[in-house]
Amino acid sequence: MPDEALTSSETTTPTNGPTDIQVTDSKPQGTMPGPPEGYDPREELMDRVVAAIKTCYDPEIPVDIWELGLVYRVDMDANRNVEIDMTLTSPMCPVAGELPEQVRQAVLGVEDVNDVKLELVWEPPWHQGMMSEVARLQLDMF
Repeated sequence: MPDEALTSSETTTPTNGPTDIQVTDSKPQGTMPGPPEGYDPREELMDRVVAAIKTCYDPEIPVDIWELGLVYRVDMDANRNVEIDMTLTSPMCPVAGELPEQVRQAVLGVEDVNDVKLELVWEPPWHQGMMSEVARLQLDMF
């Protein structure tokens, strides 16, 4: 309850009779406004998918895999099935067996995503130039 209600000098008296409700809005009752023009719900879902990917880290590098440039492709079909192509910093990466599944599970946990297909790819080979500016700043690589 707001503080104003506690200090208000107005008194409300409950009544036992019927209450008249006046509707001054000309919109039909029970309708909700439609989405803004150009709104695509898959765009918002894709933002949540990317946010989920950004929770995944190579344990040897303190930057998420999105900013490292390890994710090459993220696609979503009309049924909200997500396909991801990603790579690792090296084929000998110690988390090669774990990180792709961690990414898959993170994206699968996003509400409204139906399925996730993740493919580990090696072409093109990853190099430091694929890192975002954010990653370079975090790793002091300027």
